Amino acid sequence: MQIGIIGAGFAGLGAAKVLTEFGHAVTVFDQTPDVGGVWSRTRRYPGLTTQNDKGTYTYSDFPMPRDYPQWPTGAQVQAYLEGYVRRFGLEPMLHLDTEVTRAGQDPASGSWTVQTVSGDKASTYHFDFLVVANGNCSDPLIPDYEGVDEYRSVGGRLCHTSEFTDLAEARSRAVIVVGYGKSSCDLAVAVSEVSATTTVVARNLIWKMPRKLANVLNYKYLMLTRMGEALFPYMKTAGFEHFLHGLGGGVTHSMVSSLQSLITRQLGLRASGLVPEGRFTDIARSTVSLVTEEFHPRIADGRIVVRRDNRIIRLLAQEGRPSAQLATGEIVPADLVICGTGFHQRVPFLDDDLRAQLVDSHGNFELYHQILPLTVSKLAFVGYNSSFFSPLGAEVAALWIADYLGGAMNLPTVDERRAQVKDRLRWTEERTKGKHSHGTNVIPFSMHQIDEMLSDIGIDVDRTTRIKQWLLPVEPSKYQAVAGQLHRRHGMRRAVAAATDRATAAQSPDLATRLSARTGSPERRTNQDDCQEAAPSVGGSGYA
Repeated sequence: MQIGIIGAGFAGLGAAKVLTEFGHAVTVFDQTPDVGGVWSRTRRYPGLTTQNDKGTYTYSDFPMPRDYPQWPTGAQVQAYLEGYVRRFGLEPMLHLDTEVTRAGQDPASGSWTVQTVSGDKASTYHFDFLVVANGNCSDPLIPDYEGVDEYRSVGGRLCHTSEFTDLAEARSRAVIVVGYGKSSCDLAVAVSEVSATTTVVARNLIWKMPRKLANVLNYKYLMLTRMGEALFPYMKTAGFEHFLHGLGGGVTHSMVSSLQSLITRQLGLRASGLVPEGRFTDIARSTVSLVTEEFHPRIADGRIVVRRDNRIIRLLAQEGRPSAQLATGEIVPADLVICGTGFHQRVPFLDDDLRAQLVDSHGNFELYHQILPLTVSKLAFVGYNSSFFSPLGAEVAALWIADYLGGAMNLPTVDERRAQVKDRLRWTEERTKGKHSHGTNVIPFSMHQIDEMLSDIGIDVDRTTRIKQWLLPVEPSKYQAVAGQLHRRHGMRRAVAAATDRATAAQSPDLATRLSARTGSPERRTNQDDCQEAAPSVGGSGYA
């Protein structure tokens, strides 16, 4: 099939590589001049590093370089993705510095027309299938503050963390960083190196995990294992997890309480007045943020000031100088206001009628396994399962799509999928208090989501590997064999389909001519759900 992919970050590149290996012709679009998505040089804020260690934040078949530090920088991650492109020959399919302005679907055939702009050149492409991989961090959200024009008239600058890429702009200036997530704290530390003042304005404090507990134990041995994931109750628990949150509930409560006490002491949260409200289990509501190294020491030495339980209510010019008024009434100098306030989750390039079919009344994406829309055909999403293991999750999602397009997957009915999606969104909304990136964030249940995709495919890692994952960090490389097994399975199906066609053709030359005209070679045949007219299935598999 001719497949268009929108986005060239981890999700888009992983999908391009996987789908190409399954015989599809792929074209990838991204509006940045380089690959990487959030890791693009046009979107990297100073101080950006990974949250995962380099061993868990990789594709299954492409480890990060050995000379990378434990937590690679943003520039190193982008270089890693450039290496991935070269290693698997993805360059010819990339259309960088190219914005997708519209993606519309023909109501009769289901085929896609994609319109793009690159510089002053407009182009139109046609695809059999479309993959959206623009991620949940592509459209910056900046609060609509009062007084912006007045503030800017005296030289103030308001921007998002993803738009602040030059540390020199903060030199000797009064800086306010809005938010308390990883990007805000990372940037506050970087800015405090050169600024006159650095103030963090945080409406809500959140619990955070140190990279090393008690300055000894790497957090990956806790949070990046199945045991760490099992500390938090999943939508449906079974086996050992059911025990942990049933009769063994006291065990998980004791472990989480101990973690909370340890982290409070280690970071000196009581002394700084930065103990978050609630319990440590709240860390899993929508994301698990790591503590930025040097953040708390710089609070202690005065280089960073945190205004907790507060917010900016107005930007203004105070005596001719850019300033911000907080909810407490305090006016703070603010030559530069940088917002780590999240992102919009939307697909502006899709026609209105298509967007309306993708989301519920609250704007939450209704996607089966965060991949497949309920009513829009020939469309899939990758990277809408943001997790601890985003590269691996995107790769498995691409394998899921490849299997789906091969016709080998026995999915529930649309009504059954709709019920499952709505149940999950209802649970997610309650669990996260609405903080779930419109249904696209699956943290902390990253491995549960990967397990569910692999269950549909019918291929998984071996039992020994799964047992080890309970106590040791998940190794993406262990999943490399899944793609190989899926290739062999599809190869066998293609061989059976080709043999069946030859046998049928020998009996009826007229039918042979019609089969050839309709489907072409076996490699180009597609899922019956995605074709107006499908060739006969083989052995009840649905593979046509």
